[in-house]
Amino acid sequence: MSDKISNSTTSDGKPLPEKAARSRVAMATLAGTTLEWYDFFLYGTAAALIFNKQFFPSLSPTAGTLAAFSTFAVGFIARPVGGLVFGHFGDRIGRKATLVVSLVMMGVGSTLIGLIPNYDSIGFWAPVLLVAMRVVQGIGLGGEGAGATLMSMEHAPAGQKNRYAGFPQMGTPAGLVLANGIFLTTNAVMSDSAFASWGWRIPFLLSFVLVAIGLVIRLRVTESPSFAGIMEKGEIVRFPLRESLKVGFPRLSLTLAACLANSAVAYAFMVFTLSYGTQHLGYDKQFLVLSVTAAAVLWFLSIPFWTKIADKYGRRHMFIGGSAAILLWCIVFFPLLNTENKVVAVIAFLGMGLIVPVTHCVQGSIIADTFPAKVRYSGSSLILQSGAILGGGLAPMIATALLDATGSSVGVTWYLASICTISLVGAIALFKIVPDSSRGLEHEEIRVSENA
Repeated sequence: MSDKISNSTTSDGKPLPEKAARSRVAMATLAGTTLEWYDFFLYGTAAALIFNKQFFPSLSPTAGTLAAFSTFAVGFIARPVGGLVFGHFGDRIGRKATLVVSLVMMGVGSTLIGLIPNYDSIGFWAPVLLVAMRVVQGIGLGGEGAGATLMSMEHAPAGQKNRYAGFPQMGTPAGLVLANGIFLTTNAVMSDSAFASWGWRIPFLLSFVLVAIGLVIRLRVTESPSFAGIMEKGEIVRFPLRESLKVGFPRLSLTLAACLANSAVAYAFMVFTLSYGTQHLGYDKQFLVLSVTAAAVLWFLSIPFWTKIADKYGRRHMFIGGSAAILLWCIVFFPLLNTENKVVAVIAFLGMGLIVPVTHCVQGSIIADTFPAKVRYSGSSLILQSGAILGGGLAPMIATALLDATGSSVGVTWYLASICTISLVGAIALFKIVPDSSRGLEHEEIRVSENA
């Protein structure tokens, strides 16, 4: 793969230096994924704290929360659809165009959520429209997840693949910080009744402005050098998803298993704890949202460190060690919260903020390295979005159901520990069959004909 970026220019049409072009791509993928995750996490926060009363007022608090979390899960169900559709076109017409469309879809979906009348105004149609917009959000994010990682990683210079693949991964905690920050600020400047009635809509309506800014940034980047090379050689695959499956079931299934824990644990501590902490432990919502936000800041800041370690020493030991750490911390997380001591609770959240990024930061590059460039978008989307729905999308809803059935968080802890164990075993097995040559891109690509 060539490291050259031949057609990057400045605003006055002059050639853009190679390093500056790469930096622009990295920042554009970070900005785009931040805005996409802002919209997605904003929904999660609102589902935990607002939507049960706005869209399901006739249900009990527990049933209303379950219903709200079920609409949250709908976005994850839609994500594989978006991943497959955008993956197909990303492998056939390019990464850049699909990423622009995905950003627009997310912005439109979020803005319209801010305009949906509540149940008291239009009855049954309120939750129906909410679900429809959540589907639009899910499809948009499904196209973003793998594509942004590929766009940045495929621009990476030699020896910095994990670092560049980590930039879009930083968008996940950055989006959470942005969503929670705006949510808290809006809540703080108005009364609780005004916020619950109409103020919660403001962060959703703000999506329109943020996405417009993101589009300006994203439209200025160049196409991935890997895809440009595929176009030059005439190697476009007609059915890239079908071709990507030739990698083989063992590697596909182990890669999927290895990535489940990160998604499940992250959504449990980012979303489920908001409803659990307020309804069952007596924490106020501002404290919980601030605690999650502080954890996300640590998450964001630590990703460059871990990706540098991965580029220098490889991913194997780091990823397996991180998988083991997530397992151990998820076992103690809820017992720490259950002390109802705010200092101890903050420690629980900050622990998540330190541990989750160890595996999350290289998850995208591990998935991408499973596939050759000509089918990488489709294959990566399949794994990433399947893992998201199996691991993260159902986690808040399953956790709420387990809590309601057992009356304690023990069932939730066992549920998360089981998923973490599956991921740890999957990671160990994966690195036994895959060499950890993670400091280069070309030699990681699989020759499909040899694995068919």
